[in-house]
Amino acid sequence: MDSKIMDVLQDRVLELGPAPQPSSSPNFKLTRDEDGIAWLLFDREGASTNTLSGAMIEEFGQILTALESERPSGLVLRSAKSSGFIAGADVTEFRGVSDARAVESQLHRGHQIIDRLEALRIPTVAVIHGFCLGGGLEVALACNMRIAVDNARFGFPEVLLGLHPGLGGTARFTHLVNPVEAMTMMLTGKTIDARRAKSLGLVDAVTQERHVRAAVKDAVFGRLRRAKPGAMVSLLNLAPARKLLASRMRREARKTAPQEHYPAPYALIDLWERHGGDRRAMLAAEKASFADLMVTPTAQNLIRVFFLRDEMKKLAGGKNTMRHVHVIGAGAMGGDIAAWCANQGLRVTLADMKPEPIAGAIKRAADLYSKIIRKKILVRDALDRLMPDLTGEGVRNADLIIEAVPEKLELKQKVYAGLEPVMKPDCILATNTSSIPLQDLRTTLKNPERLVGIHFFNPVSRLQLVEVVSHDMADPQVLAAAMRFVGGIDRLPLPVKSSPGFLVNRALTPYMLEAMVMMDEKIDKTTIDAAAEKFGMPMGPIELADQVGLDICLAVGDMLRSKFGDALPPAPDWLREKVNKGELGRKTGRGFYHWKDGKVQKMPPAVQPTPEMIDRLILPMSNVCVACLREGIVDNADVVDGAMIFGTGYAPFRGGPLNYARTRGPENVSNALATLASKYGDRFKPDAGWMTFR
Repeated sequence: MDSKIMDVLQDRVLELGPAPQPSSSPNFKLTRDEDGIAWLLFDREGASTNTLSGAMIEEFGQILTALESERPSGLVLRSAKSSGFIAGADVTEFRGVSDARAVESQLHRGHQIIDRLEALRIPTVAVIHGFCLGGGLEVALACNMRIAVDNARFGFPEVLLGLHPGLGGTARFTHLVNPVEAMTMMLTGKTIDARRAKSLGLVDAVTQERHVRAAVKDAVFGRLRRAKPGAMVSLLNLAPARKLLASRMRREARKTAPQEHYPAPYALIDLWERHGGDRRAMLAAEKASFADLMVTPTAQNLIRVFFLRDEMKKLAGGKNTMRHVHVIGAGAMGGDIAAWCANQGLRVTLADMKPEPIAGAIKRAADLYSKIIRKKILVRDALDRLMPDLTGEGVRNADLIIEAVPEKLELKQKVYAGLEPVMKPDCILATNTSSIPLQDLRTTLKNPERLVGIHFFNPVSRLQLVEVVSHDMADPQVLAAAMRFVGGIDRLPLPVKSSPGFLVNRALTPYMLEAMVMMDEKIDKTTIDAAAEKFGMPMGPIELADQVGLDICLAVGDMLRSKFGDALPPAPDWLREKVNKGELGRKTGRGFYHWKDGKVQKMPPAVQPTPEMIDRLILPMSNVCVACLREGIVDNADVVDGAMIFGTGYAPFRGGPLNYARTRGPENVSNALATLASKYGDRFKPDAGWMTFR
């Protein structure tokens, strides 16, 4: 229980006689103060965060029964957890659900209890600190008033699980604030802070913790000026406005979430368009809509991804002890790695041969911080932690050195030769190589046991995965420290054994090279990209190659082909010509596409892709993932799926390349690969791992 919150509560709370039986619940604490106000604390047993399970909602219903008969002067809902109010529903209860009507029945019971909260004939106040998300926000919306502590954040993240709010939030939210703002929050899953919530009318007051007591008294005794829905709320909930706005919302949704892959945004829009004018009807319709979404493959796969993220977080294994990171190479990757580490509170020195790359990296860092850090003083602090280091003095005091120079074996080994005599004895040497086996990199090192791979993905600030690469001479303690470091900078560590391309690049390279082969066959690049996007990839392989850099794609492709031979198609000569001409993609403004202000300029495809095109691009990824499992590069199929989703953006609603193979059927996938191999060559030959994959 958060000590500050409890100190304040202990100052104000006075027990009056024997508490009703529900107050002894392990998940709730019910007390009264000297003003006769009941304070109900959510405090889920054995958890650091409050989440709403079915059992917890039932307990809440029992407490409401007692309060209905006791009639205190007011009711205050609070959380005893330092993390926040309520972080949403207990998602573990969503897994494997297949009966929509059973879900609807359970929701009906939840609605009854939340409706009783709303119907209490006493003032009800939600006092919110920290995160108030999903079902937690729906509980708060059923109160008469909401008071936010200044660190509160609000949101409806259900869309990220393939769902929309299901405990009355769709109706209560769109009838409390501007429905366009409400729908935007629910359609995107984005969170807002307390000040923004106040400006929208979501909360009635924003205060500091020490002033909560006074704010609650004002609320309960009628002195708080409550936020009330304006005329615009009623106007925009009228049928003509809903029809017009719903059409616009669908157009926006289609840009990022095709309906055939992500039905939840469209179900939410339909719900509001049909029933938004009648709050009661919308509350009723919400239950069936939510239940139907819950049993879709999209929702079940996205729920699986939610747990994959948690599983991978736990791989870090403990608290990071690194304090000073020295990054060598201020290019696109090195500079962004340094910026991210500084953003996470670490002292970072950034070295390069020339000052210009360092200056560019600092500018990119400032741009990044301005977008992801809300307070200017915190932006300044992050920039202060990111220090240019032309002379490389940071090496002497660094706990971790990350080498991020170009993918050339001799260059990397030359850098190591200069580092090793100067490094602290307990300093870890990490390489950000995307493809070179560590067995090759370590050959010139005096202490190869402290070399480890820490491989980030581009863009560093958005892709959560980091491969932690071992080799047979690595010190286990070094590997463990590297895993903790990755977890400590809010990234997901993936332990992999050193092998050409490791996991992600080995799986991604055939996807991108096959696209080049298809271009050689005179298939238009926009059609190739459309094939991948139709499957559900966030962007096609041609656009992705431009994003990564054609020079990097070529180098990785050549290296992997030298190791795997005909298992990969050769890079075409015209790709080498583009690289030689400096047409490297996004970073030079021109590659396969033209780029303007960092955005691709492309036309819709003139010819629609065929199912075979999709298989040619997608199935080799599953094939490589099965091979990596068989070879022991990675030892967990679920983690392989997580790695491909968090490292490449592999269609999350598919649940990962191995989950997709299970859904489609391993034998079906193996047979499809064999058919492609007979037509296009041995690069499609099914891996032996399909014989045992289940």
